[in-house]
Amino acid sequence: MNATDLRPHLLSFARYPHLPETLALAGTIALAPHRRGPWRAPVAGLGRNELDGLLVTYFPAAEPLRPLLHVWREEAEAAARDGIDEFDDLVALLLAHQTTTAPDSRWLAHAIATASMADHHLWQDLGLPSRVELNALMHTRFTALKLNNAGDMKWKKFFYRQLCEQAEVLICKSPSCAACCDYDVCFGPETG
Repeated sequence: MNATDLRPHLLSFARYPHLPETLALAGTIALAPHRRGPWRAPVAGLGRNELDGLLVTYFPAAEPLRPLLHVWREEAEAAARDGIDEFDDLVALLLAHQTTTAPDSRWLAHAIATASMADHHLWQDLGLPSRVELNALMHTRFTALKLNNAGDMKWKKFFYRQLCEQAEVLICKSPSCAACCDYDVCFGPETG
């Protein structure tokens, strides 16, 4: 089974297939083979037990997919991480702003951070239909961050701006943007 086939499978196994949380987790898991290095994990930073907990909670009928997902997780764990990636900082930022302390908030923080290490807009790297679902997810699960993003800045850019402000870095560039066709939209003059 390839990644293109996996997302509809996961959603067919989902408890609540239309929730933004479910869509984001299914998309992150399904798009794992399209990411590089350690980010090829279904959800980076989650061990076997946490990944199983995520599957049981969100995709209870997905038992047949567990072996495949654990192979992906183990292969990704074997890949070396770049010493300067922001993954852990991004997970910490998200967890510091979680609306509830439920276990799935941790899973979602890891999924969003995993998708943030990929090359497209965050809503695309989460496998969401549009930015509307991403905004709904952020509003529901990371409300303080959504409210802080009052200007509706692109999410990856916003996250990295937040991390740079925390680190007191004055000049900050988001990752994976140089080759993006929307570079001018994200890095052009900002209004409002």
